[in-house]
Amino acid sequence: MTNVPRAGWIALVGVLAVMAGSLSAAESGLDARIEASIAAGEFASAVRLAREAPTPRQRDASLAAVAAAQAKGGARSASLDSLAAIGDDRVRAEAVTAVARHLIGGQGGGAQADFESLIELITTTIAPTTWDEVGGPGSIAPFPTGVFVDAEGLLQRMIRLEPTGDLAALRAAGEIPKGPASARKSSPLRKVSLPRLEKWIRLRALVGRRPTEAMQVLAGLERIQYVFVYPDSGDLVLAGPAGDWCVDPENRVVNKETGRPVLRLDDLVVVLRHMMSGRDARFGCAITPTQQGLARVQAVVQESQKTAIKPSQRTEWLEKVRGSLGKQQIDVYGLDPRTRAARILVEADYRMKLIGMGLEEGVAGVESYLAMVNTGPGGSPPPMDVLRWWFTLDYDALLATEDRNAFALRGRGVRVLSENELLTQEGKRVHTGSSDALNRRFARSFTEHFEALASKYPVYAEMRNLFDLALVGALIREEDLTGKSGWHGAYLVDPGGYPVELGPAPRSVATVINHRVIHRVHIVAGVSGGVRVDPAPLVRKDRIEVEPHGELKGRRTEHAGGELTTGMWWWD
Repeated sequence: MTNVPRAGWIALVGVLAVMAGSLSAAESGLDARIEASIAAGEFASAVRLAREAPTPRQRDASLAAVAAAQAKGGARSASLDSLAAIGDDRVRAEAVTAVARHLIGGQGGGAQADFESLIELITTTIAPTTWDEVGGPGSIAPFPTGVFVDAEGLLQRMIRLEPTGDLAALRAAGEIPKGPASARKSSPLRKVSLPRLEKWIRLRALVGRRPTEAMQVLAGLERIQYVFVYPDSGDLVLAGPAGDWCVDPENRVVNKETGRPVLRLDDLVVVLRHMMSGRDARFGCAITPTQQGLARVQAVVQESQKTAIKPSQRTEWLEKVRGSLGKQQIDVYGLDPRTRAARILVEADYRMKLIGMGLEEGVAGVESYLAMVNTGPGGSPPPMDVLRWWFTLDYDALLATEDRNAFALRGRGVRVLSENELLTQEGKRVHTGSSDALNRRFARSFTEHFEALASKYPVYAEMRNLFDLALVGALIREEDLTGKSGWHGAYLVDPGGYPVELGPAPRSVATVINHRVIHRVHIVAGVSGGVRVDPAPLVRKDRIEVEPHGELKGRRTEHAGGELTTGMWWWD
């Protein structure tokens, strides 16, 4: 039995006493017994009584009080167990704040970190059979801070990336084979419960730990195919193919078998927070040349038309044109430009334009715009002011069961659109709302061969993952799936909760411009555009089709989670 100082439990008793005013006599009697157990340090009895509470509200409040008392009394592992048993994530979030004061900050500002206690707490609570002390692959040890500040005030990381991949290969070669419950095992349909995932991420944060590697890659999910709601168990589930993962040469986390990027926790949080912010939530980016730069290019091209440019001068001339245009501006809207998700949008858009201009190799069936230009003898090339290409959503349908507890995403996900913009003498771009045949042809070819392009350049698949997350986020908002599941996203959806990693925001990029000579005529092509993600039209009630054959309902029932072991948040 653990003795709790009287001053430590009086406040907890007070919390329960306040509730008693609106409770029945039986409920008040239960509270009194819980108070007495806490006062005596009989935590096991208090937990048992709390679980027997007649209403979920009283059960969760009682467990919160017990968890705080356990933490203050030194029963740290038991405190986490009590927190994990709280059903309402809002109550759990408040209880975590109270418990944290005892687990981490309760010893005063000058106290040293109690590494031994924290390590014991983690290894006995979080997946206890997976640590090296009991023959598992996990290891844990005290560590110093991961950054230092030098005398000049420059923040630097102590750990640097190893670019050759040798360290990653060594790590993979030394891995202990995983058991049947491993997230690294391939699955045609893996289910990730957002409420359960949030709970275990929050409890790890309580003891100063980041999410596990499996949590950071959402158990290896490669795409989202389904969204399932289980009101009885309080689960809101993302489902799709999954498997083992590794880091590729471009430092992307990809599926070992397919090479496709897996979904990332930070991206989920960033996109979900934005999509839940309002019905008009949308996001994207734009890469555009400046008006001053376009005006300078107009002047250079007009001047060069006065004299013939020799073949040996073409490279120098093109660099002069590119230098006159200067760097293109990057604008990100809807998302914090410092997030990984924003950087993925910008990279995907930029590399699409490199392919369109013939500066990066495409795939079979996708020619650059300039390569498609073909004029006969005496013919005139198409007008070359400013080409505009941008990515947008392309889903065939959202399917739903009649009870709207299961949804399926159908379609390629990504489409490229095009427009020809006019360019005035002053460098102003004028939207026309239309595009010529060649411009449409490039956009269509990129769309039709998107799968092959995504295989060759995984950044496009990463962008599609963001599109999937955006559509799912809008669906959760419009269908009130959080209300159906009883999950409130107190840590993942709340902007003040889980902290996403931030990096430098992209502000500008080298100009995408190229030229070609046909019949001694210099054709110069520049391009602008971006990414536009607006899933609102796709999640309207009249756009979601009811699946008539019952296949979707059967898939939801077949893959229900049921009882999971402690610490589990996904299943196959």
